Amino acid sequence: MKKKIIVSLGLILIILFSGFYGMYVVKNHIFPYSIIKKYYPSNSNYSTNWNWSIGIYTGRSPFDLANPNNIINPVLTAKNITDVNAKFIADPFLIKSDSLYYMFFEVLNKQNNQGDIGLAESKDGFNWSYKKIIIDEPFHLSYPYVFFWKGNYYLIPESHQDLSVRLYKAVDYPTKWTFLGDILKGYHFADPSVIHFNNKWWLFVCTNENDNLNIYYADHLNGPWTQHLLNPVVKNNMHVARGGGRIFEYNNKLFRYAQDCSPKYGSQDYAFEITKLDTVSFEEKMVGNKSIIRASGSGWNSNGMHTIDPVYIGNGKWISSVDGY
Repeated sequence: MKKKIIVSLGLILIILFSGFYGMYVVKNHIFPYSIIKKYYPSNSNYSTNWNWSIGIYTGRSPFDLANPNNIINPVLTAKNITDVNAKFIADPFLIKSDSLYYMFFEVLNKQNNQGDIGLAESKDGFNWSYKKIIIDEPFHLSYPYVFFWKGNYYLIPESHQDLSVRLYKAVDYPTKWTFLGDILKGYHFADPSVIHFNNKWWLFVCTNENDNLNIYYADHLNGPWTQHLLNPVVKNNMHVARGGGRIFEYNNKLFRYAQDCSPKYGSQDYAFEITKLDTVSFEEKMVGNKSIIRASGSGWNSNGMHTIDPVYIGNGKWISSVDGY
């Protein structure tokens, strides 16, 4: 009897240890993560019950943007989506090409509760026409970080369910894209944001818990990518770790947006000037003393805003896609 009790206690301890060890492996990805990913799903406070939609802000700088008086926001909602039954749309990224504006964004499909990448088009940046879903994978996609480099358009969406950072290239811009490959693997990478700066590519990704920001760098867009020496460069700070839009250069300085995920996900966006960035150092400071976009308290963006992508349109004027719920 005593022997049976000892064996039973031993089995219980083994089961408890296995569970805690498994969660530790998932958080710290200390051996090939894909082995156990189906048993320990991602830990995120992301909810599909929100009613995100997309608006347009204007202003005199990327840090001074507001709702314009000449349009009624939001300019795009789930009701505009015609090829799937959409729950919401969010994470807009904006590109001006020739005489047209193109907007890329997440479309949350009600049928399978999965994000796809959608496209809308505008002649003036204010009046938008939805076109179609342009990228649909067997897993969730969001945050379609689109950019132009050496004559080609590329797109890096968030694909955390696939434990990857994926690179796409336009073969017939803006509607047809081909998958070039994974540039990172093995973790729930959140909101990957990339920029070419000082002859290197820099990739900023957040942990799926929204608390740590990591940087990777490479000589070429398709890698190989190397972890920054100081990772995580933002540690245990859910207010500013997760990306909130495009990384960009302005007045010969480098900036990033960061969304506030505490006490609730996606409540507002701050801007940071990156004052030092190389393979061994990273420093940044906040722009101003308040967020750039934030919950308005009423209307379409009453509860939160979390993505911003400004484009300069000349004569000291900026136009930016934003989202809110």
